[in-house]
Amino acid sequence: MIKAFENYEIWFITGAQLLYGGDAVKQVDGHSKEMVAGLNDSGRLPIKVVYKGTANSSKEVSELFAAANNEKKCIGVITWMHTFSPAKMWIHGLQILHKPLLHLHTQYNAEIPWDSIDMDFMNLNQSAHGDREFGHIISRMRIRRKLVVGYWKEEKTQNHIAVWERVCAAWADAQDMLILRFGDQMNNVAVTDGDKVAAEQVLGYHVDYCPFSEVLSYFKEIKDADVDNLVATYFNEYDHDSSLEDKTSEAYKKVWNAAKAELALRAILKAKGAKGFTTNFDDLGDVDVERSGMGFDQIPGLASQRLMAEGYGFGAEGDWKSAALYRSIWVMTQGMPNGCSFLEDYTLNFNGEQSSILQSHMLEVSPLIAASKPRLEVHFLGIGVRKSQTARLVFTSKVGTGVTATVVDLGNRFRMIVNDVKCIEPKALPKLPVASALWIPQPNFEVGAGCWIYAGGTHHSCFSYDLTEEYWQDYAEIAGIECVFINENTKVDEFRKELRFNEVYYMLNKALL
Repeated sequence: MIKAFENYEIWFITGAQLLYGGDAVKQVDGHSKEMVAGLNDSGRLPIKVVYKGTANSSKEVSELFAAANNEKKCIGVITWMHTFSPAKMWIHGLQILHKPLLHLHTQYNAEIPWDSIDMDFMNLNQSAHGDREFGHIISRMRIRRKLVVGYWKEEKTQNHIAVWERVCAAWADAQDMLILRFGDQMNNVAVTDGDKVAAEQVLGYHVDYCPFSEVLSYFKEIKDADVDNLVATYFNEYDHDSSLEDKTSEAYKKVWNAAKAELALRAILKAKGAKGFTTNFDDLGDVDVERSGMGFDQIPGLASQRLMAEGYGFGAEGDWKSAALYRSIWVMTQGMPNGCSFLEDYTLNFNGEQSSILQSHMLEVSPLIAASKPRLEVHFLGIGVRKSQTARLVFTSKVGTGVTATVVDLGNRFRMIVNDVKCIEPKALPKLPVASALWIPQPNFEVGAGCWIYAGGTHHSCFSYDLTEEYWQDYAEIAGIECVFINENTKVDEFRKELRFNEVYYMLNKALL
């Protein structure tokens, strides 16, 4: 199990009944215990599965699901019908269950024992139609769930369960997620705005405004010795020119001030219990910071980069939806090797089949995706309320495939847009000292970029090398939101039809409600 998930558990409940007698239920129980132990011992599941016994009646189902709701460690429930479990006995329990549900369609034994199979075996091993009975009632009740079909010992079956477990962890984390907006959204920008009340109702997280004056109250309390220690950490962890360590230089002062800003942001995030934040480059305290000393003397790009690497959600220009989504990606990918980041579509490179999009931001890209050790540099940044020399980590991303995602507010619903991308080797950027990635949206630039725009996708997105479409499919299913995928199989006309059909579906669904 992964240490980051050690306080979570998944409950496993087996459906049965007493029609075949107590001895049969004992066998069901024994098989279930063996299966759960096998899943945990496989080394493929990041979160421990806890067997909670057989459910043989409506009362037992309701009690188990009510207990799952009330147990904070339980972040999801797996159900499996070992034998025939009449589905009507699951109705009341399913009506109250608030945790994510996975229906596992499997069987204790792999193959039919052709030479010895008899009616007793048939009666006991009835997953073939017991799971269909259970699947029917879930479908009739319109219960959202993940269905995994396959033999429980097989790697691919366990991998599907593992994906869902990671998504459950991110979902549980989002239910008490606080995002702080340090300043407001950037004026007149549509995609970074949205309905915060609806977001909390549907996705769980809460968004609060925090005036920058409150950040500065923490900034004033930061001790110089702590800043000195953090600057030493910078010099130890990142490549840099030795001249940067000259304490009499302007560049050193900028690094020192960036470290103080990081400590201030850490302090307020910890004090508030926040899991993510946004910034706005037009709101950093007093405009005349040199005179008043009451503000950041530069955009806190270095702080944002480092905080993202530690799991804090981040969104630029007040983009609270991206901040929350990045936090969820970071949670999902704990223990995975390749990294994730908030990114922005910056500029296009038309080059035939290699046409691509340069992903960057002014400064705020997570070093988790860096191809090599990041370099600490100080350069002028002429944007926002602080046009000044600014500290940042400079690097390019790894070459490889990944997936990027965004959530947009369409007024009557949230839509998740997911695009497979291929990160390619960038050319040198001698006059653009920022962190960056260069990718080709799949299946190619024209289709990938075009479908993203047709879907209303943002210029901000949250990227991971380790996640796949399956993670976002599971996430959208748990959340009950629309999700569209752009991948190697996408055709523009079919994608546009899907968007139109979805629009009709959600309009009718809202009207019926």
